[in-house]
Amino acid sequence: EVQLVESGGGLVQPGGSLRLSCAASGFTFSSYTMSWVRQAPGKGLEWVSAIDGDGGVTIYADSVKGRFTISRDNAKNTLYLQINSLKPEDTAVYYCAKWLTSASVHDSWGQGTQVTVSS
Repeated sequence: EVQLVESGGGLVQPGGSLRLSCAASGFTFSSYTMSWVRQAPGKGLEWVSAIDGDGGVTIYADSVKGRFTISRDNAKNTLYLQINSLKPEDTAVYYCAKWLTSASVHDSWGQGTQVTVSS
């Protein structure tokens, strides 16, 4: 059974930083592209970033480019998102998701971790 468990969210002041983690199990982690997706209050899902299986290719939404860094440790089956220079508009639930290339969909999702940016 695929499991994705996010952690690391919290309340942070504008300009602050957080590192989100996603512990994966139940599949060969290194074989899959992984993504971070967020949902702000009252809004739809917004894709944030993705990283390929060996970590050599990373891509970002324009809204977070230069402030967020995605990475992974395949030995630990863990995905990370380093978030710097946080803004109030970054407030959202952050989900990690497994990308199924053959179907071009995210086929597994974690439960999410809340990030709140407020002074």
